[in-house]
Amino acid sequence: MADVRRDFLDQIRLDGVRLTPELAAAFAGVRRELFVPEGFHRRDGSRVEPGDPAFLPSVYRNDVLVTKLNGDKPISSSSQPSLMAMMLGALDVRPGMRVLEIGAGTGYNAALMAALGAEVTSVDVQEDVAARARSALDRAGAAGVRVVAGDGYLGVPDFRYDRIIVTVGVAGFSPHWFGQLAPGGFVMAPVEHAGHHPVLAARPGDPMTATVVCSSGFMAAAGPLGARHSGSHPPSAGILAAMAETAPPRWASPLDAIVYRDLWYAAGAWDHRATLAGLPGREQNHLALLDATGTGGAVIPADGSVLAGGPEAERYTADAVALIDRWWSLGRPPMSAWQVSLALDGDPAAPIQVPRTWTLPPPRR
Repeated sequence: MADVRRDFLDQIRLDGVRLTPELAAAFAGVRRELFVPEGFHRRDGSRVEPGDPAFLPSVYRNDVLVTKLNGDKPISSSSQPSLMAMMLGALDVRPGMRVLEIGAGTGYNAALMAALGAEVTSVDVQEDVAARARSALDRAGAAGVRVVAGDGYLGVPDFRYDRIIVTVGVAGFSPHWFGQLAPGGFVMAPVEHAGHHPVLAARPGDPMTATVVCSSGFMAAAGPLGARHSGSHPPSAGILAAMAETAPPRWASPLDAIVYRDLWYAAGAWDHRATLAGLPGREQNHLALLDATGTGGAVIPADGSVLAGGPEAERYTADAVALIDRWWSLGRPPMSAWQVSLALDGDPAAPIQVPRTWTLPPPRR
């Protein structure tokens, strides 16, 4: 087990995460297998049971473990550990802090925060998920964590929290969360943007603003936290079959995954038609500008080429090329450079603070 956990930490670091000694100790000390006692589905859909030889090696891979399905759709999981580490590092959890977690999952993330010295309240709308997380935390001996079944939109108003972390993809921030923050606290949430859920950190203020922490992909919340609004990007487009290359590759070597996500984030800030789409015969998903039919537009792969189709292919090609040129001319800004302003939108009966405008700081002279 010592070798397995040492390799686990190495996998997390290989994904570009800087583990503080405290975070490394938490990931090394909290036994992830205790939070998936009934097994799980891997990313490829295959099922792994506790008695399988692949169980522990799969548990200690830097990958998501899906623990609940609705048909074929994942609705609860243990997130990818490197993403958890990035978010926890940015959350800056310190001993004695009170943390509210929206989305209990398996309870593993709450156990990690408890290992960092936090007092954690975790809330999940699915009662069975909350019950399983509570049992797992008891098995792991995680002190200082309580799990509540309830509506995450409302938060848990028993305390004022130093940090609030959201572990489900949302369309925006619930106003209730900001009312439950202690002075100096902030909320971190994966907020929908062009087919992904980049993580934003937001503090109370007028106007309300947020900064981008990192890229991510999360299961989307239902209800008011997942409501569409006036600035929503199109839903993921699926496979766009009728696409042909209309502009050659821009770069000899494709952008790496992190820089490609930076381009993708800029596209979502500048064009509300930006979303996620697949291409036939290619495993990875791509940045797309989707036309009104939902079957055409333009796709920008990581090499900077453009594939387009549909009745407005020429126009969408021009828009895609202009977007690439704009991002390049600004020095390829990373997503962490963006400042995001928020505004109330969504369901009028249960509004949320959603991204409204995106700005970049002026270039240094």
